[in-house]
Amino acid sequence: MEELRLGRYPAAKQVIAQVSDTHLLEGGAPLGGVADTVSALDRTIAQLTRLGQRLDAIVVTGDVTDLGEPDAYRLVREAFEPLATATGAAVVWVMGNHDERAAFRTGLLDEAAPAEGPVHHVAEIRGLRVVALDTSVPGYHHGALDAASLAWLDEVLAEPAAEGTILAMHHAPIATPLSLMDVLELRGQDELADVVRARDVRLILGGHLHYATNGMFAGIPVSVAGATAYTMDVSAPSGELVGIDGGRSFTLVHVYDDSIVTSVVPVGPFSTVTSFGEEFLAELANLPPEARLERFSRKQPPAP
Repeated sequence: MEELRLGRYPAAKQVIAQVSDTHLLEGGAPLGGVADTVSALDRTIAQLTRLGQRLDAIVVTGDVTDLGEPDAYRLVREAFEPLATATGAAVVWVMGNHDERAAFRTGLLDEAAPAEGPVHHVAEIRGLRVVALDTSVPGYHHGALDAASLAWLDEVLAEPAAEGTILAMHHAPIATPLSLMDVLELRGQDELADVVRARDVRLILGGHLHYATNGMFAGIPVSVAGATAYTMDVSAPSGELVGIDGGRSFTLVHVYDDSIVTSVVPVGPFSTVTSFGEEFLAELANLPPEARLERFSRKQPPAP
């Protein structure tokens, strides 16, 4: 049935799923001999499939594979393609520090003769521009943008998009409370700020940190998706980096005319505590607006 809206806001104009840090290995081998990254990705895709035609795009913000192996890119692509076909959603691939540019271009972008240099590209999602920016530095895990990349981005942003721009990058330009992770941050952030400030960038999507978080950069909201591979424990003792086999999540981005809302979605089979099914929603749909409020919003008396 058609989505029922009971409040002041209409349905989102675009719905984007952000999935990050899948870290697949050749043959689907467990990461670190422990984390079943294939099953975690399969579960993520199963949950996203429930969105159906509401899903407009899937943005995968880097570290698609753990070692840049061609077979790992094949596995990830084969996992996402049925979802893209079923929903009609575009898939936007973003380079991460664990990815290898040549294999990334061949395995995900179908480039017969992969070019050298950063993997930057632009996607258009019903008037919304998504810019995939490659912040990887070959041979290293920190992020950086050279002068040519900044010039390319400046040229792209010179003309505003009809529905604005979302910038997708692996190394998010915000602080992390994990002290040992900050050595792997994005360098040259002041130069990036000079390019994006006062342009039409409405949101920056990032990955890399392996936990969901958010912040601000140059006046722009930043949303970092959690990883599907494993999660960094932000509550670990100071000076320690602890990755746990749990806490996986992805992010849903709902784009409205004058705002963007990001929501963290836990990955995994969980017990249902409460649910309102189609029968209840059909009942509400047949009521006038004032009766809907009375039916759904009033507190019920406590059970005797």
